[in-house]
Amino acid sequence: MSRTEGTGPIRRAAVLVNPAADAGHATQAAGRAVDRLREHGIAVTRLEGADAADSGRLAHEAVAGDIDALIAIGGDGMINLALQALAGSGVALGIVPAGTGNDHARAYGIPLGDPRQAADVIAAGRTRTVDLVEVTGPDGTGRHFGTVLAAGFDSLVTDRANRMTWPRGRMRYNVAMVAELARLRPLPFRLVLDDGTVLERDLTLAAIGNTRSYGGGMAVCPQADPADGLLDVTLVHAMPRRTLVRFFPTVFKGTHIHHQKVETVRTASLRIESAGISAYADGEPMAPLPVELAVRPGALRVIVPG
Repeated sequence: MSRTEGTGPIRRAAVLVNPAADAGHATQAAGRAVDRLREHGIAVTRLEGADAADSGRLAHEAVAGDIDALIAIGGDGMINLALQALAGSGVALGIVPAGTGNDHARAYGIPLGDPRQAADVIAAGRTRTVDLVEVTGPDGTGRHFGTVLAAGFDSLVTDRANRMTWPRGRMRYNVAMVAELARLRPLPFRLVLDDGTVLERDLTLAAIGNTRSYGGGMAVCPQADPADGLLDVTLVHAMPRRTLVRFFPTVFKGTHIHHQKVETVRTASLRIESAGISAYADGEPMAPLPVELAVRPGALRVIVPG
């Protein structure tokens, strides 16, 4: 479904860069993208904060100013930071993928691997209006995400990987996954849907999708549509370690939803509870459970290919 689409000139843009993304490759990507944008006649201001909080401040200031687009150069974490400033603003999001997962770029067909091609998409100015999801944590703080929120085995793997200093890169997550598999256990969850339905399940993981994939193309919510006003919820019931190992590759194709241990539902809002579990979305930590999730229909304009 496409809520609204349009095309308009991009004359002024702010570029938000994460120099550390993809082992520093984002800096090279930023240089190529900015040069290409300027070739198109776009006035570009480059933003590089000292840390995430500083980058967030710069993004909010830029969106409050006179720009047509805020362009995130990096991975899904950098886009997530941009979303906090863009939500409901009417300023368009431009994406130059230069991270590890790039699941926002995958969702909207942004070219991977060539910053100049991504810049050409931005210069063409075709936009699509899509939903965001607001997550409210136990302390009442709200934060938005654009792709998938994960809670359970996958978030435990991320927790462990974030505590590790070796190895580096994606191998760190592989090591963390092996370690969590060794201590795999059923995780009691309680979910409350928008119509009041209560689901109490022993799960391996719960994934709540605005778009299809996380983790670099894992189609955990393969039927998710970011413009339908609904969350796609994928619940993977508790299963033995050996079964999970065989099950895992099917997630890349999205065929896992046909497995007898998988349950899917759609809802416009959701409360999700489980003890000792943190929620991650767009690859970033959101909050410890319980959290409340609610779709914000049409909260984002994103620049997409023609």
